[in-house]
Amino acid sequence: MDSKTGYTDYIEGVHKTQSGTSGHGETVLEGRIHESRMEAALMQEKPYAWRKSFLKLYAVIFVGYLCSATNGFDANTFGGLSAIPSFVTFFGITPDNQGLVAALYVIGNVAGSFFAGPCADTYGRRIGMAIGSGICIIGAILQAAGQNLATLMAGRFILGMGAVLVQTSGPSYVVEMAYPKYRGQLTGGFQTCFFLGTIVSTWLEYGLNFCNTQSSFVWRIPLAVQGLPSILVLIFVWFIPETPRWHMGQDQHERAREILIKYHGDGNPDSLVVAVEMEEMMEVISITGSDKRFWDFAPLFSSPSARYRTFLVTCIAWFGQLDLPPTSYYFPLMAKTAGITSVQTQLLLNALQTPIMMVAALCGLRFVEKIGRRKLLMFSSAGMSASVIVITACTANQEGKPAVGGTGVAFLYVFLVVFAFAWTPMQSLYPSEVLPFNTRAKGLAYMNFMVNCVNILNTYVPPVAITRTSWRFYILYIVWDAFGVIIVYFFFVETKGRNLEEIDQIFDSPHPVKASLETKHAIIKEDGTVKMADTA
Repeated sequence: MDSKTGYTDYIEGVHKTQSGTSGHGETVLEGRIHESRMEAALMQEKPYAWRKSFLKLYAVIFVGYLCSATNGFDANTFGGLSAIPSFVTFFGITPDNQGLVAALYVIGNVAGSFFAGPCADTYGRRIGMAIGSGICIIGAILQAAGQNLATLMAGRFILGMGAVLVQTSGPSYVVEMAYPKYRGQLTGGFQTCFFLGTIVSTWLEYGLNFCNTQSSFVWRIPLAVQGLPSILVLIFVWFIPETPRWHMGQDQHERAREILIKYHGDGNPDSLVVAVEMEEMMEVISITGSDKRFWDFAPLFSSPSARYRTFLVTCIAWFGQLDLPPTSYYFPLMAKTAGITSVQTQLLLNALQTPIMMVAALCGLRFVEKIGRRKLLMFSSAGMSASVIVITACTANQEGKPAVGGTGVAFLYVFLVVFAFAWTPMQSLYPSEVLPFNTRAKGLAYMNFMVNCVNILNTYVPPVAITRTSWRFYILYIVWDAFGVIIVYFFFVETKGRNLEEIDQIFDSPHPVKASLETKHAIIKEDGTVKMADTA
């Protein structure tokens, strides 16, 4: 198979050679490439990242990103407000009820998980985002206007239900709208935008801390701002298209093709990329699949390949969340031991977490397609385990030693950078890739359910365990993060360089990991011609 190309993004192990009998022949590049119709199409079309149709596509996808920002607001706001005396006093929050009030958001998440998938499947990804955003706005209003604890608790529960809807429909929308060549960066960017919410909420609370007043606006403003991204989604969601894959699932082939031509084909109805996408979607997407049966979650477990995919999604949930106790447990202790006694300085250190992690996650996106998912995750998990070793050692020896405590604080930031570099973008990208269209929404809802189960475990167990075992409890995270490297190596398939429907073929193989790593020998001549040799 020959095709023209002006870049070698998908070629692995590229090196120059000379052809010709005299040694002065034509210069060629040699390397390895996955066997993929989509890769060949991309090489022939040579898409430019900043062409006009792509700018429109990025704007459309950003509406989906706001769903992640919604979750960032919701996940962080309550923790900071719990430190404001006027908020605690007004609602009568005590050590006896604080845990329940905090947990109601997670309980709402769990409850909403059961209908988040069916909602996105039945009405479409757009409508799922709209319904979830509407529910989030109601929850934010109840909290911000609340006059008693019961209203606050109801608002948190409703907010949690809405958040899981947008967390299911949002990544489904992004991965299904993303252009194949940039799917890794665009879909990984979804989870990265979680930090947009956390940055605004943490820095808003930090700034309001300087207001010397007992007025309720100090805590009502952050509660109200939680609804901002949901309002934006509810405004703009009506101006973006439904995903072509959802239209294919409804047997609306022409509408799907129109959207692909506009956003992936740059208006060209003869686009080879669009033709390959349409062909592969018609081969894979069923108009009578389980996405049409809102009650049917069985396809997540009904076959060996389905169970394999669900296992990978479960691994992303567990290894992406159970990597370290919530960092709020670390900063007060380590900062104080390091000689940082100012509450405002401690809040500043806490607020710095999110912009640092966002920068790290954005940097990681640059390498998603170049390095691949597997290598990036293994590097991250190994770095996380090494960082926790240092944090554990500092925690065990920090008493009366400010320098040791300061080292612990520094390596906590190292841990956050290494984690955010790979695991942050992968939490939205990888599950969305390995799940097929007919179970993608329900599978992501299942993942959100698992994430919340892990969060409950990792929020309420560590304080008790740390009290009883001190620094020894952190050894669990050293072992767990190292175990993650082993699991990724032996079980995670490589999805780099394939269209979504081509990923489905990997799981039909008796050995999915081996199949995902198979490549062909590629020769790129000086004139841009690409020639594929047999599979190696």
